Amino acid sequence: QVQLVESGGGLVQAGGSLRLSCAASRINFSISRMGWYRQAPGKQRELVAFITPGGTINYGDSVKGRFTVSRDNAKNTVYLQMDSLKPEDTAVYYCNALNVLLRIDSWGQGTQVTVSS
Repeated sequence: QVQLVESGGGLVQAGGSLRLSCAASRINFSISRMGWYRQAPGKQRELVAFITPGGTINYGDSVKGRFTVSRDNAKNTVYLQMDSLKPEDTAVYYCNALNVLLRIDSWGQGTQVTVSS
């Protein structure tokens, strides 16, 4: 069973930065699309960013220019560097691993990010 463990969340002031990590195990990491999603209270889960095995990256509109996603296949880890944080970035951030051919669509437990104004 795929295991995804997020870390790096916390409380930060507006304008600050955080770096999230997601360590994956029991997965063909290098051939899986890795993504970050978030869910704020009372809102639907939304895409933050994903990175494909080939390095193609896509960002949600609200984080473009502020967040950077990257992956280290040697460490089976995906990162999310979050800069210029805003109070509206407050949410639980979830890591996702997707591989359609292998029928993998797995989620981590989530990590809380709180941005104070």
